[in-house]
Amino acid sequence: TIAGILTQSSATAANGLLAAWNPAQSSATTIYQNWFLGAGVNIGPMIKMAEENGSYHYMAAGYAMKALGFLMMLDLHGEMPYTEAMGDKYNPSYDQGDVIYAGCMADLDKAIELFGKTQEPGAFKFADGDTWNGGDVNKWIKMCYGIKARYLNIISKKSSYDPQAVLAALDKAPKSNSENTSVRRYNVEGDAVNFTVADPYQTNFTWNSAAYGTGQRMTRWYINLLTNNYTGGSKVVDPRMTKLVPAMMKNIKLNEAGEIVSYEWARDIGVDMMYSDIRQNGGPLLASYATADTKVAYTIADETARNNFIANLKQSYVVDGTKVTVTYKKGSFFINSTNYKRAGDTVYVNMRSNSLSTSGRSATDTYYYPLTTSNAVAGTGSFHARPDSDFDVVTYAEMCFIKAEVYLRMGQPGPAHTAYLEGIRASFARMQTKLNDWKAAGVKNPDQMPMNQADIDAYMASPAVVQTAANLKMSDIIKEKIIAMGFDFQNWNDMRRFNYSAGNIGNFGVVYIDYKRPYEFTATAKMTGSSPTDPTYWFRRFTHSTHESNYNNEQLMASNPLAMKDAIWSDPVWWDKP
Repeated sequence: TIAGILTQSSATAANGLLAAWNPAQSSATTIYQNWFLGAGVNIGPMIKMAEENGSYHYMAAGYAMKALGFLMMLDLHGEMPYTEAMGDKYNPSYDQGDVIYAGCMADLDKAIELFGKTQEPGAFKFADGDTWNGGDVNKWIKMCYGIKARYLNIISKKSSYDPQAVLAALDKAPKSNSENTSVRRYNVEGDAVNFTVADPYQTNFTWNSAAYGTGQRMTRWYINLLTNNYTGGSKVVDPRMTKLVPAMMKNIKLNEAGEIVSYEWARDIGVDMMYSDIRQNGGPLLASYATADTKVAYTIADETARNNFIANLKQSYVVDGTKVTVTYKKGSFFINSTNYKRAGDTVYVNMRSNSLSTSGRSATDTYYYPLTTSNAVAGTGSFHARPDSDFDVVTYAEMCFIKAEVYLRMGQPGPAHTAYLEGIRASFARMQTKLNDWKAAGVKNPDQMPMNQADIDAYMASPAVVQTAANLKMSDIIKEKIIAMGFDFQNWNDMRRFNYSAGNIGNFGVVYIDYKRPYEFTATAKMTGSSPTDPTYWFRRFTHSTHESNYNNEQLMASNPLAMKDAIWSDPVWWDKP
């Protein structure tokens, strides 16, 4: 949401406030709980148990996951209980970002060392408990080096930044999609649920947060990246667009029994968060399905607004003074609101995919059906956010884009361009593999069918892809990285490293083209800067959750002069400062 890829239909709920860049402390709770209560607390006992019988690979996995979790805590909060965390102390002290960073990088090295050891006789068989890589130790080692490369690159603002160290880590990281760590997720009936937030355990984590309900929408800015419809863009539509951007049925035709016999697809246009006041006017609202002809009366006092509304109507209507009554035919989607400004909100398709845990119809049917009694589809879902989408931890595509960035920083556009092109190809190939899996499983959703190879080839040869090394810009690399990474947290990390659209990092110019703070932004006490070149103009971190402020407040307040103050949200974390 902060990275401008998704937004929320609610302007008042905690995540809706995030979309307005007016964040609330409650937004920090779930991530904190899932790490400390759901995952992190189990790592120490797992390592201890594994050490007792020589299960070195379980120990290694524990160190790797500990590093991943605390690096994310660093990314979110800057300062965090680390050295004394998850021990016997009820009030663990906070460590600064550099301490957490160094500890996590050391844990990754420890994991690599342990993965290189042969397990002792009688050790727990690693493949029996490895849901990430099926017991493939080499993939774990490459994953660890990939995380190292990511976090050696994340300190690009620091004087200690070493591009050669990043390249050295990349040399041992995934070099093909077959070496990705992409966790398989499943859409199964009767799944057990997470005790903190009641999400199904086996479904995709991104689906749990982005497509479980009906409140999430894609933004216009993100969709413009996929249609190349931004300032200076080629207007060439990316073949991945129809796999990433949800659609819903329109122009539905029914037979006499009320069954759907034909329809078309309407693709989401994205909510314009940067230039529109839609959320300040109650939108976007969720579409309803008309099971019978439905009349909605709109009172529109302003004559010009009323005439414009009528001119855009495609349905039958009756005008009575200031009242316009529109009839939505049986079998159509409409907005069940008398606010005329919201009548067109059917152009915004919600992100929801149904699972067998949320009224889904089968393991291979994740369409969002608003009614159990109708086959009308109000959402096809998105590639990265279905219940059975794979969850990417480290991918070859990401490694390629890191390499492209590093070489461009080094003033070597040739190898940067080679890595950039390879990253795009890797993204297409990774998606094609999953799309073919869905097809083989019997899925019927057209957005889950493989892309046409001719379309991919045409795109790669088009102006949407930089064809010569001399013309490659950092904005080109990062645009393609955003698309490849989906809803990954690293997109926000990259935004902070490049100061969003300030254009003041090196000679790279504006990296996030057309990006702005939300139109509805008013939280100047939280994002205090008055100019885009001021670091505090932008969203930089999360405050700590109530678990810390309620039960460890003394240590929290000592961790940062801005702790629990509004301005903490725009205070750069350790790696985000020179």
